[in-house]
Amino acid sequence: MPELPDITAYVEALERRIVGERLEGVRVNNPFLARTFEPPLEAANGKTVRKLRRLGKRIAIGLDDELWLVLHLMIAGRLHWKPCGAKLAGKFHLAALDFPEGSLLVTEAGTKRRESLHLLCGDAALREQDPGGLEVLSTPLAKFQTTLRQRNHTIKRALTDPHLFSGIGNAYSDEILHRAQLSPLALTQKLSEDDIRRLFDATQLVLREWIDRLRLEAGDDFPKKVTAFRPQMAVHGRYGELCPVCAAPVQRIRYADNETNYCPGCQTKGRILADRSLSRLLKDDWPRNLDELEGN
Repeated sequence: MPELPDITAYVEALERRIVGERLEGVRVNNPFLARTFEPPLEAANGKTVRKLRRLGKRIAIGLDDELWLVLHLMIAGRLHWKPCGAKLAGKFHLAALDFPEGSLLVTEAGTKRRESLHLLCGDAALREQDPGGLEVLSTPLAKFQTTLRQRNHTIKRALTDPHLFSGIGNAYSDEILHRAQLSPLALTQKLSEDDIRRLFDATQLVLREWIDRLRLEAGDDFPKKVTAFRPQMAVHGRYGELCPVCAAPVQRIRYADNETNYCPGCQTKGRILADRSLSRLLKDDWPRNLDELEGN
């Protein structure tokens, strides 16, 4: 799922291309994409783009007459900037927003069709789309700490809760926790002051580093390789590979469609966290620490 750094890259690329431009039309290839019917999508035709905003993991395109087009890319949604009138070819091409200088294609891989497009009128309707999480790059430590301790969740769950923190998902939470040297299963209300300071600093550093990386990678082009799996990442998507800091093998916890990656050497004092499915299957053979893992 595109997260804060990826959405920031998309918004900045779109600002250079469509702010001040007329939206000539919206072509929808899949009816499940459009989630609102009043006002109708046709009401956006002919309006000029005035501004763009990021709302958590959503992209909000502000038009004349207080209209807002809001895109939520979910897990498999991506954006592509193509020549004017680009065809909507194939089932993965869900919609196109046509402008004088190009077309913004909205795609979604897979078959679940979770992506959404809303047309809203007014700032009040726009605010209803915002989960309300804290903008971590513009907040002081004290506010971060208060928000983190609102509920007694694991840190992983807290960081990825859009009602607590804005724009952080599975990938960057793994990287933040690795940088902070904290277990993903540590409980928020049991963290020390030093733990929270490390987590706050790691959140700031990781997100800013990845925003800078993605800006450099895209340059003046439109972002093309928006993915949650990148070779520069320390632990996310690197199960079984060696941690770049301590050379311990990266481990994982799998649940539903998600996977948490962590380094036992850096984050859990060598302890292997129980994977709900595999640890039940292996029972006594499940390794409890790095020594047992390496002895298998």
